[in-house]
Amino acid sequence: MKLSEKDPEERKESGQARQKVDWSCSLVVASLVGAFGSSFLYGYSLSVVNAPTPYIKAFYNETWKRRHGHPIHSDTLTLLWSVTVSIFAIGGLVGTLMVKMIGKFLGRKNMLLVNNGFAISAALLMACSLVAGTFEMLIVGRFIMGIDGGVALSALPMYLNEISPKEIRGSLGQVTAIFICVGVFFGQLLGLPELLGKESTWPHLFGVIVVPALVQLVSLPFLPESPRYLLLEKHDEVAAVKAFQTFLGKADVSREMEAALAESRVQRNLRLASVLELLRAPFLRWQVITVVITMACYQLCGLNAIWFYTNSIFGKAGIPQDKIPYITLSTGGIETLAAIVSGLVIERWGRRPLLIGGFGLMAVFFGTLTVTLTLQDHAPWIPYLSIVCILAIIASFCSGPGGIPFILTGEFFQQAHRPAAFLIAGTVNWLSNFTVGLLFPFLQKSLDSYCFLVFATICIAGTMYFYFILPETKNRTHMEISQAFAKRNKAHLPEEKADSTSVQEKANGRSDPDPSCTLDGHSPNSIV
Repeated sequence: MKLSEKDPEERKESGQARQKVDWSCSLVVASLVGAFGSSFLYGYSLSVVNAPTPYIKAFYNETWKRRHGHPIHSDTLTLLWSVTVSIFAIGGLVGTLMVKMIGKFLGRKNMLLVNNGFAISAALLMACSLVAGTFEMLIVGRFIMGIDGGVALSALPMYLNEISPKEIRGSLGQVTAIFICVGVFFGQLLGLPELLGKESTWPHLFGVIVVPALVQLVSLPFLPESPRYLLLEKHDEVAAVKAFQTFLGKADVSREMEAALAESRVQRNLRLASVLELLRAPFLRWQVITVVITMACYQLCGLNAIWFYTNSIFGKAGIPQDKIPYITLSTGGIETLAAIVSGLVIERWGRRPLLIGGFGLMAVFFGTLTVTLTLQDHAPWIPYLSIVCILAIIASFCSGPGGIPFILTGEFFQQAHRPAAFLIAGTVNWLSNFTVGLLFPFLQKSLDSYCFLVFATICIAGTMYFYFILPETKNRTHMEISQAFAKRNKAHLPEEKADSTSVQEKANGRSDPDPSCTLDGHSPNSIV
């Protein structure tokens, strides 16, 4: 009997059975360990440069004075600091470009393990820069840390997408966003003057990066590789069965294997698509456009400007200098809480409402923030309203836009197209990140408080696009998502034609292994 022909009672029992094994211990450990050594470090690297900014600038000035005999010019120092912040994104772009090449041979898990080498070497360079008296070590370390982030933000979402059942794919995917927020929070927490945010201890803030990398390095080898990678790219059926059994927490994985084998038969003549092939594929045109716009909005919406320059923004809001680190800490707590709530509701509300609502609210609060910063001298309570707006912007971002772009990239594309799709998404992500990190100080200097209207405009544009274009992907198979885009693409996936041929052959009495099952166990003939 086909899965699509089950009666309601059987479906109910099947659903209850899945609920008991969806969140297996191995699945939870894989997501937590994977995220702790990957997206956590990305978030930590975003915020860790905030607290020691004056000490690092003083270090740059002293080094320059020792070498050249005179203090560094203020414009040169601003440029040098902007490069220090934004070169992280250039490294991220390099890391993203490496993923497709090394991922084909190493797989998802081993790619994450090898990536820890970048994190450890970057941590040592940055932590030793003050002792060595060389600020270039800090800049190079930031670049290498960017490479780590670029690999992590592609490999981790792919790994989580491929090991999770579709019923919890969104919630498990949000682990990436949650740990980014937790990383930001810990970067702010350790940067407090009572901890490591002092002139004598700021290099230790970068040395801490070694800890999550080592935890992942010693823990992840005990977990399996992605079963879909093992089956569809390595053609190792025995290892794939064991991986499914481990992640699903049950011995009978025949249904999952049958679904994955059906995808394998569909793709048996396909190789991994290149970026150029993906861009040229008419049946994936709007998926690619949507991923590009989603990732661009993710970075250009202005949240990174707040993460990178929170201290200076709060200073402009009129907050006393000695209170800024503690106010900044509240932003990390708010974003972590919002990301956790989003992970809990994403499978109930869906991706689309969270994206539209998140960007829409960000636009409203960016507009309000512009007003409060402009009028901050008119009343003593207005600067505190600016803080509320910043916290609201962060909460709005982390409630949806902060994690869903990575989930959508995994959901829009099948195995053969997924690495190239993540390469495109990562390239847009990091180029946009670099643009914001490099240009925001100058944008802030030229437009002052009105600079946030630029981000409000981007958020409004993103909201409109998602409202009119983005279909809901919650609890949908890849085939169903493709059908949602098919009318706009005016082209169908090649496997749909293959399915039609298979149906015709069955009508003519030919027997074949059942290829009607898609990856998640749905019959394509049941799709409307």
